[in-house]
Amino acid sequence: MTVHEFRLPDLGEGLTDAELVSWTVAAGDVVTLNQPIAEVETAKAGVELPSPFAGVVVELLAEPGTIVAVGAPLIRIDTTDLPEQAAPQGDPVLVGYGPTTPTGTRRRGPPPAPRPDDGPQTRPDATPSARRLARELGVDLVTVRGSGPGGAVTVGDLGDVGARDAGTVRATEPDETRTPVHGVRKRTADAMVRSAFTAPHVTVFVTADVTASMDLLDRLRATAAFTEITLTPLALVAKAMLVSLRTHPELNSSWDEERQEIVTFGHVNLGVAVATDRGLLVPTVRDAHAMTLVDLAQALSEVSAEARAGTSTPADLTGGTITVTNVGVFGVDAGTPILVPGQAAILCLGAVTRRPWVVDDRVVPRWVATLGLSFDHRVVDGEQGSRFLADVATLLDGSGAHAPSW
Repeated sequence: MTVHEFRLPDLGEGLTDAELVSWTVAAGDVVTLNQPIAEVETAKAGVELPSPFAGVVVELLAEPGTIVAVGAPLIRIDTTDLPEQAAPQGDPVLVGYGPTTPTGTRRRGPPPAPRPDDGPQTRPDATPSARRLARELGVDLVTVRGSGPGGAVTVGDLGDVGARDAGTVRATEPDETRTPVHGVRKRTADAMVRSAFTAPHVTVFVTADVTASMDLLDRLRATAAFTEITLTPLALVAKAMLVSLRTHPELNSSWDEERQEIVTFGHVNLGVAVATDRGLLVPTVRDAHAMTLVDLAQALSEVSAEARAGTSTPADLTGGTITVTNVGVFGVDAGTPILVPGQAAILCLGAVTRRPWVVDDRVVPRWVATLGLSFDHRVVDGEQGSRFLADVATLLDGSGAHAPSW
């Protein structure tokens, strides 16, 4: 008997463990090379693990719901009397990720078209997060029509019942419900506590007349360049941030605790906070500083959609240098956002609403929004943070020198 042991591979971007969501095989099952055998959820994304061997499953070495460290054994597979498979050299690496830091965001290509002689699929395509939610709800994925790439079922396809009931497991009192916290939501909670009690937060606010920006949005939406692109106030705010960082690069920095140094980045990887059914995710738009407004709006739309669909990879959800969040979409005027660990600043956009405003000593209705900026006071002084936020507001109210070049 030739038994190979498969260990949890390096999922990239410094991730040290993952939660085993489920097994798709059992002891005694015959598996083929690269057949999905398990689903895991990291702090960043849900991932399907492919088998590096073809053979017969001898033993499953971890239970669903447990946290498995990178390098810990997951499964044993007997490859006796089967053709030798090319074994990976060095440390095991999950296909598509790798131990090294990626240079860019990867996009999933379309799945191969089925051949006419292929039999009916016994396992419908679905994102890992959708599979998990379907199991919790008792929904058969075969009965769900997928809207993802190649017809894959996404979390959104499971309907309102999924958003309402996912994860609810028991009540210890008649009016009490307890929901287990795991995966992305648990890691987000840990990160927020770590950030709040590590970085000294300061938040400053400015309320700005953004009528000029709203007029600009209307004009741009009518142009050919934005015909198929969703252009939102958040895109203009993000662009204003990027322009302001040219004169305030200290906001695009990080605190190195070990060396007691401030690290200022020459590039801007813009994180955007996205509310999803799995919890808060912050996908990254890499090299956002080099993008036009058209490219930026397209990228923001793409990474947000992927995060909501559960198709973001760990690489897509790491590497940010500064973040923007939008609580205005929930009808909230302002917020005090918590820093993403490792970043020095996060800007929060509140609701854009019509309010009375004084213009030339007359009270007139204008489009108005409140911006909040939280920053790490170890890295950014109050003056620096305030000037940066004021410059963003100046660009948005149309009086900034860079506004015509947007």
